[in-house]
Amino acid sequence: MEFLWSVTSVTIHWAALFFVVLCFALLVALVVMYWVDTHQTAHTIRRNYPIVGRFRYLFEHLGEFFRQYFFALDREERPFDRAERSWAYRAAKKVDATIAFGSTRSLDTPGDIYFLNCAFPTLEEDAAQPKEISIGEHTTKHPYRTRSVINISGMSFGALSKPAVQALSRGARKAGIWMNTGEGGLSPYHLEGGCDLVFQIGTAKYGVRDAHGHLSDDKLKAIADHDNVRMFEIKMSQGAKPGKGGMLPGAKVTEEIAHTRGIPVGADSISPNGHTDIKSIDDLLAMIHHVRKVTGKPVGFKMVVGDATFFDKMCDLIHKKGLDYCPDFITIDSSDGGTGAAPQSLMDYVGMQLRESLPLVVNAITSHGLRPYIKVIASGKLIVPGKAAWALSAGADFVVSARGFLFSLGCIQALQCNKNTCPTGITTHNPELQKGLVATEKSERVANYAQELLHGIGLIAHSCGVKEPRELNRSHVRIIENQSRSQLFSEANPLPEVKTEYLNFVAQKDREGTPLQ
Repeated sequence: MEFLWSVTSVTIHWAALFFVVLCFALLVALVVMYWVDTHQTAHTIRRNYPIVGRFRYLFEHLGEFFRQYFFALDREERPFDRAERSWAYRAAKKVDATIAFGSTRSLDTPGDIYFLNCAFPTLEEDAAQPKEISIGEHTTKHPYRTRSVINISGMSFGALSKPAVQALSRGARKAGIWMNTGEGGLSPYHLEGGCDLVFQIGTAKYGVRDAHGHLSDDKLKAIADHDNVRMFEIKMSQGAKPGKGGMLPGAKVTEEIAHTRGIPVGADSISPNGHTDIKSIDDLLAMIHHVRKVTGKPVGFKMVVGDATFFDKMCDLIHKKGLDYCPDFITIDSSDGGTGAAPQSLMDYVGMQLRESLPLVVNAITSHGLRPYIKVIASGKLIVPGKAAWALSAGADFVVSARGFLFSLGCIQALQCNKNTCPTGITTHNPELQKGLVATEKSERVANYAQELLHGIGLIAHSCGVKEPRELNRSHVRIIENQSRSQLFSEANPLPEVKTEYLNFVAQKDREGTPLQ
């Protein structure tokens, strides 16, 4: 007992001493902070309210994390609300995706859409799998045939971590879908999963550039020699930053990433805001022709629509130059797309949203008689079945998503993509943060998400009375005008007929034996 009292006495003594030292250190720290705050001239609040003013910056920083958990309602958050994220999480985990007691989505917001259910919906035994679509059938030696509807949009190795790329590649293989490499080049981690790949050629030509940053035909052919690289996409612009190139901070440019891209280690990787060798529609079509000639595989381009006349001019020029210069596909990105770093001025105010641009592009290539030769890929916040189904009804052949698949990996929308501090290990190269992302486990969730998204689109399609998702069209959708009125999508934005002057072109190609879909 005496020993116990002795130990207790010593513990109390040292604890008291530690407390006094701690209080003294805290007092010194407060004095130093007070002196610094009153003598600095950069921050008004801290100068006028020494010490206390510092809490403003702390709360401002923590606010964005607390809001999504404690204050924001299910449909309030941006860029993705909790209801959409929750659906993506449940789909990836393959758990019950049903909800109770009614929708939390506003059903009378002007501009929003809803689908028209059929009195005689498609029965399960009558439902069909998506039909196979051929890309590049009329122009290439090696066309790409696929049944996939949902695919993974462009996200670069470098912007994404090694385990994130591995999980996406393996998951894409399991789901039977393609994965776009993004502009950061082709890494071993894209290839190891064995999925179909779309190689993206960005403005900096990462992965296919020579010593001067120009396109290298030898490197291009070496990429094309990989059997699972099925198509090439020339990136003109992307959702988050139309008119601005990719931005990868030097802290994320590791030796491995530098080797993949062909750039110095640790240097900021800033792509030009446009291709130095593509300055006109003529240049773009010439580049498509050249890349297809070198690779023998389908070639298309990706862009955010700005100039609404661009596609009419492009289609007219294709008719003059010939089908060899026609893109095999066009990826239309929305101005509200994008995952990585981008200037807020571009992210907030530049580019056309997919809701307007997708029908515009489909209408343009249809009226010029080029719809059988150009496939349309829709991109931009299409992470839930309703939005993806709308894109198909507007005329898209495929839907691609980036952030939907990030959610399947466990993204919590921490808004740290432009830093090296992503808490889920998806967009960081910090090994301590990456260890939480186990590629083998997450690949299952990637595949689940793709399958559940397609299943959800199928539910809508069958409710509308069609057998498979690509049979959805504009007559299945109404656009809300006000609380008591809506308009049929096919009436508000009808699909045009082929212009008379292009009818002979279509008929001639048909007679030449190029099958039209």
